[in-house]
Amino acid sequence: MSFLKSKGFKYFKNFVIGVGAAVVLVGALAKLLSHPLADMMLTVGLLTEAGIFLFLGLIGPEPDYYWDKLYPGLSDYGSRMTPLTSGGQVEDMPGLNGQVVEQQLGGMLTELQGMSKSLGSLKALQEVDFSGTSDQVKSMSSFYTRMNEAMANLSDSLEDTVQYKDQLTALNKNLGSLNNVYGNVLNAMSNINK
Repeated sequence: MSFLKSKGFKYFKNFVIGVGAAVVLVGALAKLLSHPLADMMLTVGLLTEAGIFLFLGLIGPEPDYYWDKLYPGLSDYGSRMTPLTSGGQVEDMPGLNGQVVEQQLGGMLTELQGMSKSLGSLKALQEVDFSGTSDQVKSMSSFYTRMNEAMANLSDSLEDTVQYKDQLTALNKNLGSLNNVYGNVLNAMSNINK
């Protein structure tokens, strides 16, 4: 299996695919132009492509990882590597600072945790039963309507109370005046009796 992962095999595979595709295209062009060798070229090209596709189907796809930025040399299948986090290799590599990478990964983790909490809140909101909400809103609306009516009645009662107070004040003044008149009448009568 290590031969299939070598750079030489990858180059050979790409070369065969490119040449096979070129032969098929030239054969198709020749067929369109009615060239005498068109049948042979088209047959050879299509058989080549069929063989390539069969072979590619048997070996399976290769993953395309971009870990080379953190682990230089990772694309070499036979290399022995140690991770950057062990043994102080970060300082030896230009443009790569392990502390910065660790801080960025920590920041990403914090953001992911925040997103997780937000999603949990959204899920809890989704599970809330709002079926009785309409009745509750109607009930609250009725309550506020009655409270406004009571406040209006209270305001009317307050005006009536102010008028009653003014009338009592006027009556009190009149009674005071009558008491003075009655007192004067009593004095006058007591003067007559003497």
